Amino acid sequence: MRFLILLLFFSFASIANVDLVNVDLVKVDLVKVDKSKNLMYLIKQGEVVRQYHIALGENPKGHKQRQGDERTPEGRYILDYKKEDSSFYRAMHISYPNEVDLANAKQNGVSAGGLIMIHGQKNGREKLAPITQQYNWTDGCIALTNEEMDEFMALVNVGTPIEIEW
Repeated sequence: MRFLILLLFFSFASIANVDLVNVDLVKVDLVKVDKSKNLMYLIKQGEVVRQYHIALGENPKGHKQRQGDERTPEGRYILDYKKEDSSFYRAMHISYPNEVDLANAKQNGVSAGGLIMIHGQKNGREKLAPITQQYNWTDGCIALTNEEMDEFMALVNVGTPIEIEW
């Protein structure tokens, strides 16, 4: 009887596309973002363990050059701190701008901007995620649904590198 119950459970889980991986065992060692496909991958030891559809800045193509250009930066950064008290549902900060970004902005006489985050939906608008996640709506951040953001925060430690490319 126990075998039948387990068989039914695992059959249902595979039909429902439920991932039975224990999040405590899966802490990832790299986050990769493909801006051209609006996809983010969580990677552990070279293997993709999660994939998310993401929303980006309204002007996603190309590397962030200055504050207000609504671009998501490209390159290798570090996820350097978590933020639970923002106008969006949970957040993890991307270490943009780095020294090169700051030097380029200074050379061009502009501010590099900052506060680029991976975050959930705007507080109070979480029910709109099925609509908002179909568009690039952020000012340069990377947005997930709130449920995905909870999973992301459980799987990704502060200090994890992130690679963002077009």
